[in-house]
Amino acid sequence: MPPKFNVYTGEPAGGSVPTAAALGLEPPRFCSDCGRRMIVQVRPDGWSAKCSRHGELDSKDLETRR
Repeated sequence: MPPKFNVYTGEPAGGSVPTAAALGLEPPRFCSDCGRRMIVQVRPDGWSAKCSRHGELDSKDLETRR
């Protein structure tokens, strides 16, 4: 299922991606399902982001999907 919202800007999907995000230097700040701002924790080994409605997403989880 394609994302409904841009995870870096919170705008409806299809917009531009900031340069830092395109380079993999920025964690997602908004939920791709509802567009709400997420609580983001940046760690030395990655990041985790939590949406109050849709749960938690971790950079380690994304690495296993590649």
